Amino acid sequence: MPDSRYLLGLVLTSAAITWGLRALPFAVLAPMRRSALIGRLAGQLPLGVMIVLALSTARGVSLDGAGRAVGFVLAVAVTIALQLWRRSPVLSIVAGTATHVPLSTVLAAP
Repeated sequence: MPDSRYLLGLVLTSAAITWGLRALPFAVLAPMRRSALIGRLAGQLPLGVMIVLALSTARGVSLDGAGRAVGFVLAVAVTIALQLWRRSPVLSIVAGTATHVPLSTVLAAP
């Protein structure tokens, strides 16, 4: 069995490293909060993230049949309209999905 002082040293060392790693982000972020650039990025990034997600989703959609294309376009229109009207991403995404699934099922059926 290891010596008690050795075990205490291990526990204290791991506690110090854990505390330091948890405190480090707060120490780094504190000066950044006053930065004008970071403030501007914080305002613009949510829109950029949504655009990237929307484009990556649209890239994977198969528009082989006219029914699929119509269902996709209508679902996108519903999503955009709700987002512009209510400004609620959750509502827009859920309603767009709820529109797309039945339309793609019914319109793409042979």
